[in-house]
Amino acid sequence: MILNLMQGVGKTTLIVKVFETLKSSNPNLKIQGFYTSEVRQGGERVGFQVVTLDGRTAPLASSIISSPESLRWPNVGKYKVDVASFESMAIPELQVREDTDLFIIDEVSKMELFGSSFFPAVLRVLESNVPVLASVPIPKVGCDILAGT
Repeated sequence: MILNLMQGVGKTTLIVKVFETLKSSNPNLKIQGFYTSEVRQGGERVGFQVVTLDGRTAPLASSIISSPESLRWPNVGKYKVDVASFESMAIPELQVREDTDLFIIDEVSKMELFGSSFFPAVLRVLESNVPVLASVPIPKVGCDILAGT
């Protein structure tokens, strides 16, 4: 199942609730993947992080980081995307294994697609015949997230 919804409608909340319900009803279910969550500071969203299904986190994007390294990072709106951090956490979670019952991918959007490894990893998951629960935001009119325009 792929959720193709607009931004801000609760995609991540729904995916996390589905994951928690599946794990509590069947603890032996082998679920791989990740979701993204907002990083807030003083009530304001200042970025996003990637969260593995076992609770590990890594930065995805930030509007407040200012390091020499971050000057080379791609931008999405006001956010600088830390591609290396995201891919180091997310890509291992998308490795196809024989015992995997379900993949969760939240989400497939412009920030995640900046890296060269993410899209091929998602394709391998989709080609694996393992069920997938993923979210893909509806792009703004005239904007194709896969083309990056």
